[in-house]
Amino acid sequence: MTNGDGERMTGTAAEPTAEGRFYTELTVRNAGVVSAADQRALRTATVLVAGCGSIGGAAVEPLARLGLRRFVLADPGTYELNNLNRQSATVADLDRNKAALAGDRVRAINPHASVEVFTDGVTGQNAEKLTASCRVVIDGVDVTTPEGWRAKLLLHRHALRRRLPLITGWDMAGTQYVRCYDYRYVREPFAGAVGPHDADRYDMWDLLRRAVPLRHVPADMLAEIRANHARSDYSFPQVAYTAMAFGVISSHMVVRLLAGRRVRPEVRLDVHQQARPFGERWRTRVRRPVELAALLPEFLRLARRSGADRAALAAVDRDVS
Repeated sequence: MTNGDGERMTGTAAEPTAEGRFYTELTVRNAGVVSAADQRALRTATVLVAGCGSIGGAAVEPLARLGLRRFVLADPGTYELNNLNRQSATVADLDRNKAALAGDRVRAINPHASVEVFTDGVTGQNAEKLTASCRVVIDGVDVTTPEGWRAKLLLHRHALRRRLPLITGWDMAGTQYVRCYDYRYVREPFAGAVGPHDADRYDMWDLLRRAVPLRHVPADMLAEIRANHARSDYSFPQVAYTAMAFGVISSHMVVRLLAGRRVRPEVRLDVHQQARPFGERWRTRVRRPVELAALLPEFLRLARRSGADRAALAAVDRDVS
């Protein structure tokens, strides 16, 4: 018989098993940064990663290396060539399911890990099972299609129902905006910004406007939106370092949440701005309100088309100012 730490119980003491010895050696270099209590939480808790491509996939590997042993992974998508600029896959992985491949990566790091894979993603049939055993949810579900938004809203509703903290993120050029909806305290999905039926009522641009405050959208992304918002075939640009930033930030958030500590609800990291010299950083700050003002007519048009009330319009005006 073994205890929860992978140690064989004898009449007098706990004797480490091969699994216990492996885990101790895997995580020995965490000591001094990850406390013993945090490591125990990582060893025993289950985390759901829904959407294992760009940002969700970026969180899987650091969590496995930190010592998380129990994963639930869900994604209906398969790898395409245009994913390889930022996602943890190779040419050999093309056409493979993203959740299945993420599970393989976890087991390659820790062969003793427990991994449950759902290749149909988040659905009405499995959402309850996905969230049943987990203590934290990472939401990497796609936001470029109505189906993705419906799955995302379903995931948030179930996280709220189970009072689970949920971490999600948004790639915007060189900026990673990470949002933690701690549904132990937050009482509405998306804190009320996106309603339960909004995926059926509004288009992608309006949903994004509701979910991501304009104050967090960087100038270079505003310029990109202004140039391409009218294109029906437009795909958001995403790059490796921005996606990887989500893995960095979210994995630390998971450690804190599993240990019972709270995290900031919003974390924003602008990699481009951090790397720019002072003069260019200043010029970028000056450029941002110009780009925002150029987009204001489009934001107002979206708000009116969706039947937004005066409060929503006032929120846009506040963000611009």
